[in-house]
Amino acid sequence: MRVARALPVIILSFITYIVFTGSISGYDLVTGLVASVAIGLLFSNITVEKPSKVFSLRRWYWALRYALRYFIVDETKCHIDVMKRILSPSMPVKPGIVKVPFNVETDFALTSIANSITNTPGTVVVEVDKSGKAFYVHWIDVATINPLEARKYISEVFEYYSKKVFD
Repeated sequence: MRVARALPVIILSFITYIVFTGSISGYDLVTGLVASVAIGLLFSNITVEKPSKVFSLRRWYWALRYALRYFIVDETKCHIDVMKRILSPSMPVKPGIVKVPFNVETDFALTSIANSITNTPGTVVVEVDKSGKAFYVHWIDVATINPLEARKYISEVFEYYSKKVFD
């Protein structure tokens, strides 16, 4: 079981090593393999819960859709909104912290949603309440303080994709 958990970490580490060294010389291939095996064996228990999930093509498909949607649509819309606020000082800004419920099971899905919220301009997760299943998010322009409505504005799309990839 440990080898099954380590294999995805070894592969990812090896690919990352080769990409960042920019070399496929014998020395770099051997060094990358040795380092990747060590990393895989050391960190597989904390990075891989179920090895079968890593090799699921369905999950990779949804991860690709998530990345494309996030970087092309969500990031662009939020950057434009923040740029408008910067360039138009008269534009109203109502900052505040709102409670945003979530409904995911794994720590990976939770982390994915929190990172997506935080990396999107105008929102930052300031607290995660796992027992209450809610994020507390600083929002640049609070449109609602109703938690369910705030979820629709802030995290509903991220949760949809994270569930398909990680849960």
